[in-house]
Amino acid sequence: MKIVSININGIRAGERKGFFKWMEQLNADVLCFQEIKAQEEQLVSDAFWPKNYHCYYHPAEKKGYSGVAIFSKQKPDTLTKGIGWPDFDAEGRFIEATFGDLCVSSIYMPSGSSKEERQLFKYDLMERLIPVLREKQADGKKHIICGDWNIAHKKIDIKNWRGNQKNSGFLPEEREWMDELFGTEGWGDAFRVVNQDADQYTWWSNRGQAWANNTGWRIDYQVISSNLIPHVHQASIYKDERFSDHSPLIIDYDM
Repeated sequence: MKIVSININGIRAGERKGFFKWMEQLNADVLCFQEIKAQEEQLVSDAFWPKNYHCYYHPAEKKGYSGVAIFSKQKPDTLTKGIGWPDFDAEGRFIEATFGDLCVSSIYMPSGSSKEERQLFKYDLMERLIPVLREKQADGKKHIICGDWNIAHKKIDIKNWRGNQKNSGFLPEEREWMDELFGTEGWGDAFRVVNQDADQYTWWSNRGQAWANNTGWRIDYQVISSNLIPHVHQASIYKDERFSDHSPLIIDYDM
């Protein structure tokens, strides 16, 4: 089973940059999008509703902002838009599809870099998420939570770790939360199950020569329940073409 996570930074922009042509060739089973930046009524082209996929969008209430989506070859048994928190759901940050005992979701955690109140919102959500994740971990199902978590976990996950220790996305509190997620809470970082190499990034700033110099951050993850850790087969970050300021994260599972 091939699952892809991509912060598309505007799904219409991604389409213009050739994402959907690449997607056809990739032939993934499930694709999880973040930051679609579009309402469904704006997605009139057939490109956004490929015939070989079931396509589900959960946009933000605010136009041109945030929003998530899931495309799947198999029709889900159930689909859930939102997590039940009005402030989070209004920004279109969570969608989940279930296929038997497998649950695949797309999550877009906020960035705290714009202003202090957004960082406080991020901390609040991190705290609220732990009980939800604990419940999912204990329900006996297989969970894959794809998304832009907006946190680089370890020094290996960010090029300039020394210079970013006081910046949102690499703050000590955020990294400790990731330690908890992948430690005591028992979740797995699917990419790191099979790839321990340095310089593996999924996002590059548009400033300066970040992309050219590979001055990146690994902030996109497939977070998996402990029962899936033995089933990660291979992982890759697609960098041959640029569809966004993020690159697609591709994980193959033996299922």
